[in-house]
Amino acid sequence: MLLLGAFSATAQRAARIHRNAILVDGHNDVTSASIVQGRDITQPQPDRHTDLPRWKKGGLDVQFFSVFTGPVAHNPKGVYADANDQIDSLEALIRRHPQQILLAKSSKEIRRGLKEKKLVALIGVEGGHMIENDLNKLDALQKRGMRYLTLTWNNSHSWATSAMDETLHADTLKHKGLTGFGRSLVRKLNELGVLVDLSHTGEQTFYDAIATSTRPVILSHSSVYQLCPVFRNVKDDQIKAVAKNGGVICINFYSGFISKKFDERLASLNATVEQRFTDSVSKQTGDPQQARKQWQTYQQQEMEKVRPTVSDVVDHIDYIVKMVGDDFVGIGADFDGIGSVPVGLEDVSAYPHITAELLKRGYSKKSIRKILGGNVLRVIRASF
Repeated sequence: MLLLGAFSATAQRAARIHRNAILVDGHNDVTSASIVQGRDITQPQPDRHTDLPRWKKGGLDVQFFSVFTGPVAHNPKGVYADANDQIDSLEALIRRHPQQILLAKSSKEIRRGLKEKKLVALIGVEGGHMIENDLNKLDALQKRGMRYLTLTWNNSHSWATSAMDETLHADTLKHKGLTGFGRSLVRKLNELGVLVDLSHTGEQTFYDAIATSTRPVILSHSSVYQLCPVFRNVKDDQIKAVAKNGGVICINFYSGFISKKFDERLASLNATVEQRFTDSVSKQTGDPQQARKQWQTYQQQEMEKVRPTVSDVVDHIDYIVKMVGDDFVGIGADFDGIGSVPVGLEDVSAYPHITAELLKRGYSKKSIRKILGGNVLRVIRASF
């Protein structure tokens, strides 16, 4: 009974800390995954990670809504038009539900939204290619509410190179890092009060940008390379550089960026293995469609065995804190933009599990409040 009482007291303390903290998530892809399709996310969306009822259950206060499109546009007019289409959709949602969501363009508006107990929406544009090399379009997106620009997505473009290309396709790059235009654009972002987001950027682009920026940077959804060595994660020297800059690294929840075992197992189930599996089943059953279904079931079962946990996610937070302190790490889950999430973090209702794990590891209330949102808010206040 004493153990049960102690457990209950700890759970109650974790719930109280979580409830009283301001929780900020640096990256969610619900705009491109749901809102642009006309879904009303103020209602339950059981086939997605995100909706307002579960956000409330998870205690979320401030969300960066990612405006994302890949290098190939959906709108015939181009990727800049894609960005505006998604902002149009987000604005239309907020107009329909003004008592529940507020689009903030300043720290003052964030404070107002928090005071009014609304979900505060901020816009992050994921991919510098969406400005189409035009600073007038950068200005226009800022006026519409863009509060960070991720300099690259996986694709490089004319003024910045991505982590994927610098790591996997270095031989094909015409340049590496930021060009002169790229540096001038970083300075322009500083002037406009738009955060420079270095998630997805290659190392050369990262260091060029952090050397150019006069304001703290954000990595809106990245994890730790030393724990999971994939191209999208940040190395020790990068972590130290962010701390020196006064910025913040928001930990991504994607299983393949959290767990080395998950990433390695996924890589082992490659196209060659799939072909051998389906050929074997097809030969036995004579049914190629059934063979594909069996492969999907097998793949899901294998990946389920190596899914990371909440504890593994907090390992990434812990790593950064032990290296540079508790002022430079936050949450950037990437919900609705990732195919696998850790056990215990199945959707946006699950953020309290992070708080419980931090408390279990001995983190103070003050540190937990910084990690959940205080650090990102500090970086925001330094820019807009």
